[in-house]
Amino acid sequence: MKNSLRKEGKFTYLELGEGTPIVILHGLMGGLSNFDGVIDFFPQKGYKVVLPELPLYSMSLLKTSVGTFAKYIKEFIDHKGYKEVILLGNSLGGHIALLATKLYPELVKGLVITGSSGLYENAMGESYPRRGDYEFIKKKAQNVFYDPAVATKEIVDDVYKTVSDRNKLIKTLAIAKSAIRHNMAKDLPKMTTPTCIIWGKNDNVTPPEVAEDFNELLPDSNLYWIDKCGHAAMMEHPDLFNKLLNDWLVKRNF
Repeated sequence: MKNSLRKEGKFTYLELGEGTPIVILHGLMGGLSNFDGVIDFFPQKGYKVVLPELPLYSMSLLKTSVGTFAKYIKEFIDHKGYKEVILLGNSLGGHIALLATKLYPELVKGLVITGSSGLYENAMGESYPRRGDYEFIKKKAQNVFYDPAVATKEIVDDVYKTVSDRNKLIKTLAIAKSAIRHNMAKDLPKMTTPTCIIWGKNDNVTPPEVAEDFNELLPDSNLYWIDKCGHAAMMEHPDLFNKLLNDWLVKRNF
């Protein structure tokens, strides 16, 4: 995938297909490859799939926050000249998508969240990682999924590398604290953007009741469950995730 990435100014991103842009926002410990299933499927359905790399570790510590990332996405959408987009976010990416939708509703015609933070204060991990403890990191990575085998050695190695870097670890903790501070419960009832909520029934990071709360608080939302599924539905059950999302997009005439 790295070979397909474009770099324009401060933006690095992947763009595939033509049509309404689906702008995908990855999580704190996630990457663009988490959405391989979405990348393969939706360009064939008449959508442009766009994955910007979030500048999680390249901004100054003072600017490392959910709010700054939401502004970054707005700047990216403006840079690309998109008029209306569908925002899709997992975990921290869902939180950023929610905040961007609140701040810039004119840019977002549809919102899709899965395993999103924004309501649940432990969503970013209550015991954040110990440097140099590979087995601890491995267990935390496996806990993200219903099937621990989904946490491949490559995924565990990537997380371990991130938290072993002191600068990245400090920024990871700053982002987690920012997400906890930025609870969106009071904002959601005023957000009228059509929203698709796809959630794993076995999510240990953002439990099922979080999805129910999102669905209750958002005025125009639909909630879909995936069984035997943890925090990253688009990775564990990519085919079902794509079907649920595609059916919702068709239903909403997006």
